[in-house]
Amino acid sequence: GGRRDMAQMATVSGVPISGDAAFLEDLYARYLRDPAALDPSWRDLFGDLDRAAPAPEPGDAAAPEGAVLARTRDNLRALMLIRAYRVRGHLIANLDPLGLDSREHHPELDPASYGFTDADYDREFFIDGVLGRETARLREILEVLKQVYCDRIGIEFMHIQHPDEKAWLQRRVENSLNRTRFSRERKLDILHELERAEGFERFLHVKYPATKRFSIEGAESLVPALEAIIRASAAHGVEEIVFGMPHRGRINVLTTVMGKRYGDVFAEFEGNLSHAGDVQGSGDVKYHLGTSSDRVLPDGRRVHMSMTANPSHLEWVNPVVMGRVRAKQEMIGDNEHRRVMGVLMHGDAAFAGQGVVAETLGLSELRGHRTGGTVHVIVNNQIGFTTSPRYARSSPYPSDVAKTVQAPIVHANGDDPEAVVHAAVLAADFRARFHRDVVLDIFCYRRHGHNENDEPGFTQPLMYRRIADHPTTRQIYAERLVGEGALTPREAEKRVAEVAQGLERDHDATRARPVRKADWLEGKWAGFEVAPAPLERRAGDTGVETARLREIGEALCRYPQGFAVHRKIDRFNRARRAALQAGENLDWATAEALAFGSLLLEGHAVRLSGQDSGRGTFSQRHSVIVDQSTEERHIPLNFLAPGQARFEVTDSILSEAAVLGYEYGFSLADPNALVLWEAQFGDFANTAQAVIDNFIAAGESKWLRMSGLVMLLPHGYEGQGPEHSSARLERYLQLYAEDNIQVANCTTPANYFHILRRQIHRKFRKPLILMTPKSLLRHKSAVSRLDELGPGGDFRRVLPDPTAPARARRVVLCSGKVWYDLAEAREEHGIDDVALVRIEQLTPFPERSVATELAKYPDAETVWCQEEPRNMGAWGFVAPHLDALLRGRDAARPAYVGRDPSASTAAGAVKAHRTEQADLVRRALDAPEASATAP
Repeated sequence: GGRRDMAQMATVSGVPISGDAAFLEDLYARYLRDPAALDPSWRDLFGDLDRAAPAPEPGDAAAPEGAVLARTRDNLRALMLIRAYRVRGHLIANLDPLGLDSREHHPELDPASYGFTDADYDREFFIDGVLGRETARLREILEVLKQVYCDRIGIEFMHIQHPDEKAWLQRRVENSLNRTRFSRERKLDILHELERAEGFERFLHVKYPATKRFSIEGAESLVPALEAIIRASAAHGVEEIVFGMPHRGRINVLTTVMGKRYGDVFAEFEGNLSHAGDVQGSGDVKYHLGTSSDRVLPDGRRVHMSMTANPSHLEWVNPVVMGRVRAKQEMIGDNEHRRVMGVLMHGDAAFAGQGVVAETLGLSELRGHRTGGTVHVIVNNQIGFTTSPRYARSSPYPSDVAKTVQAPIVHANGDDPEAVVHAAVLAADFRARFHRDVVLDIFCYRRHGHNENDEPGFTQPLMYRRIADHPTTRQIYAERLVGEGALTPREAEKRVAEVAQGLERDHDATRARPVRKADWLEGKWAGFEVAPAPLERRAGDTGVETARLREIGEALCRYPQGFAVHRKIDRFNRARRAALQAGENLDWATAEALAFGSLLLEGHAVRLSGQDSGRGTFSQRHSVIVDQSTEERHIPLNFLAPGQARFEVTDSILSEAAVLGYEYGFSLADPNALVLWEAQFGDFANTAQAVIDNFIAAGESKWLRMSGLVMLLPHGYEGQGPEHSSARLERYLQLYAEDNIQVANCTTPANYFHILRRQIHRKFRKPLILMTPKSLLRHKSAVSRLDELGPGGDFRRVLPDPTAPARARRVVLCSGKVWYDLAEAREEHGIDDVALVRIEQLTPFPERSVATELAKYPDAETVWCQEEPRNMGAWGFVAPHLDALLRGRDAARPAYVGRDPSASTAAGAVKAHRTEQADLVRRALDAPEASATAP
């Protein structure tokens, strides 16, 4: 409905194109005098015209200059008319099956606008091979243009700045002989795909009339489109396709395209959850689930396909699919992105409206996230829930956001399945040739309301009156094939009946057919197991020989010969080398690099992405060193030893949502790689909350998919204000249940080293949420010895007080940076009867370890101290655990010490921060108020 809202006059570089002869003559004369004075787009056009000018006929040499210019101008007008159709022909294409899209007159597509009259229709014009011919009559030109650009396919590609891509598309669509010609067998294949799609929905509607299924009805052409993409891509060498899609049509695609057994779907409709015995999880509704299968195509090629599970957050699966594709490509060495590809399906309102779409598109051409192009298929129902397009977007098409990455966009009428298949093949071929994103926009409709129990007539009465009388796509295509003589009406009826009979047999056998075993611990996940409970009992040895650690450290401090390293980084590495040689004072960044390096030498890839992660937000990491003369990049961790695994560090786009979703998807596909995403500041992760809530925290419970993703979230109160203090620790603690995620707040480099290695050295995978430090990165006391990283070392969930007071009147439990503030104040005031115990891992809560520490001080009162306000941080989570541990002791209830409840995470003024921090430290230690010092 939005196409009529576009500007009415075509332009080139902002100059209106009209039939004004004086304008064209003046422009061409300026080109003849000085080509460089014209805009490049005009200069290229006139240059092509000059190179293509026909040889003069006898006597032409004496012809007046005006006659030559007139002929030139006429040919130019013909070329400009052709160009106008290339740019805007899609605006009058017959795309809407319902005929609701008003295709208004566009004068820039009218020959009269270029000075042509009826007398010109049978004149020959020189068009230099355009449309597959050297010369053509105006009438022929218009016939071809309307057939190519204005029929049931409309294409947008003139916004593309890559000349080879534009030229390829232009030749492909304008050569009418290149239009896919379908054999009778292929047409019957397409009809069968429509019969299966429609028959399945009708069967469900009869058997389960009151059950939501978000049917594909009205968009059945999606099925032959996907089949065409699969076949064409396989012919180009694709061996695996990862799909992502929202809930509408998912059940149909899972069965008709992906090969999920109808019996399994019927069992789910009966209320029997698939794989319920495989995990103590919640499961999910059937129109969110995924599956995987192997397909053998008619030509004998085999393609593995997987559908990624997705919540109702529609487009959030997009980056997850891209991450999975990239991981699969890397695991098989598909560096040219030819063997694994992604296909994403979208709703029209969601593609236009959800920002994660634009973020995902923005990843498509970046070095650290490129997958060699994704085929996007928009199921354009021309409605979003109850909202019409004119109220749902500010652009003519839902696909317009894809122009930001110069993706070609092919629109097709969903009631013409042959046009849809032709467009799908074009999209797959483009992706295979140029390895870039491409969009297929299928104009269709939604036969029912938002779900099958919804009444759409409340808000779209005219549309749904027309839909009620509109034949299905299968009916339309069957009648077309009957008219062509490809089959008889009786054969068409018989085919429909056979599909229904097959479904009836599958339904009858549902109760006798066992539900298939879950497939989540197969393939790359073979050998992994469901995590035991409780997780705190799984310690393990994550230490590394100190000789190997020193070798890694030495490699971290080497540069290529002649490399101009920044003097500060050189000084940083000299200090690192000295610490490694001495075996003490290892800082946070060094421990991290040693953890990464040791895993790389063990054959585990390490992938780290985030904003400015190469250098590190706080200039602490320097995993990428830049030559100060050439800006050549050197990554020391990739030069440890021959045969090591690959370290990839990426400074991502300024996005949290899509990037985090991408890394989560990567972790789903490769369990043997350490995959980390780092927030610039932990606070910024809140813009990715949908990924955290729906995928990271709940993915294993809902979809039986493990992830070992690590989230690094800088957290700590240093007076930097509300947006740079809190990583919202409380949100992750609230999400914890059923041992779904690990939340930790490490305080020593050694513990950080071991917790990273622990992610890989276990037989299961759980997401790890790490509150990482800021000031502790360079704190003189936040260091570790090399032997703490050595053999026998492991991650310590609870760190006892290193001073171990013989008798304590108070035990202060805390987590994170505040321990250093407390320890410094305790030493300054000479306090020797307060024990400070650090809880390094909050979930799963280490009850036994905490109980062991509390038992050392049976007569002491217990205090929980935190920097965060009372309504934030860990207090709300740890209080019930501490209550249970202290039950039976005098004054058993733990006391809270921290900031008062607050709407904002932290004070904005440094002075206010220091006052609050000094006060909470004093109260935790019960130190003299007058002597309290600000940390």
